[in-house]
Amino acid sequence: MTAVEMLQTNLLSPLVLSFVLGVVARLLKSDLALPKDLYTTLSIYLLFALGLKGGVELSESTLSAIAWPAAVTLFLGCLTPVTSFTTLRFLGRFSVSDAAGIAAHYGSVSAVTFIAAQQFVKAQGADPEAFMPTLLMLLESPGIQIAIALGLIGRAKADKQAGNEGHSMAATLHEVLCGRTMVLLMGGLLIGVTIGHKGYAPIQPFYEGGFRGALTLFLLEMGMLTANRLGDLRSAGPFLLGFGVCMPVIHGALALLLARYAGLSVGGSTVLAAMASSASYIAAPPAVRMSLPDANPTLSLTAALVITFPFNLVAGIPLYYQGALWLAGPASP
Repeated sequence: MTAVEMLQTNLLSPLVLSFVLGVVARLLKSDLALPKDLYTTLSIYLLFALGLKGGVELSESTLSAIAWPAAVTLFLGCLTPVTSFTTLRFLGRFSVSDAAGIAAHYGSVSAVTFIAAQQFVKAQGADPEAFMPTLLMLLESPGIQIAIALGLIGRAKADKQAGNEGHSMAATLHEVLCGRTMVLLMGGLLIGVTIGHKGYAPIQPFYEGGFRGALTLFLLEMGMLTANRLGDLRSAGPFLLGFGVCMPVIHGALALLLARYAGLSVGGSTVLAAMASSASYIAAPPAVRMSLPDANPTLSLTAALVITFPFNLVAGIPLYYQGALWLAGPASP
């Protein structure tokens, strides 16, 4: 399958079309809306199912198989917020707080992008490694903490008085580590490791049979949410638009190279690249709001949700897959 054919397949997938429908519905001012409780339920179902299935497969994985991919993932989690902050601060001329706030979103990871990448590579017959949900959790927190630390340090240097006791790193850590995303992923993973395939078999139809259907509804809601923020592109400016497309590609390319040396398959390399190139809009916002209240949330959410998320969903994931195929050589799937 050529790159053009893969892009066409992805554009016509139920996931992308559901997202597009949500955008179009809002642009047409339709009264279509998912009940808030249903949206929350879908979020819980998807995240818990992801952790649970990953834990079941992880129960049969060896430490030697996951060691290098885990090390590479942690490295990416430390590097991506630094490169994002530096680019925004010194090339984009954003304030310290705004640069750190946006960098926190790009240092973390979008679970929905991860799920979409998993589904895409499986559709290509390139199943990723079973421990990928573990890598997702390793990438979730470090980027947020490093970006916030950069913001606090930079603001302290700019402000001679410094010493702002209102920004508690302990409270921020609790918000990130004990938030819904982390609890569901980690809790599901631990349960999956504990019960193994035998214990998972009775509930497997529920968590796998309806997974893609639930994801299409979730992306329908994400499309409507994205459309609500399209107007923010005018205030974001051309630099942020370019950043929201170019920075993910740079991070994704770096992840592909590191994944290759870590021994990941084509599917696993693609998923890791999608994770590294994504931007969080669930875990990062509350952490940034708590530690950097003067950071403009419109900038970070517009970049993450309106620019980077649709780009990865429509073009980024097929691009990373094509790059993984090229790096793997002619013997790859």
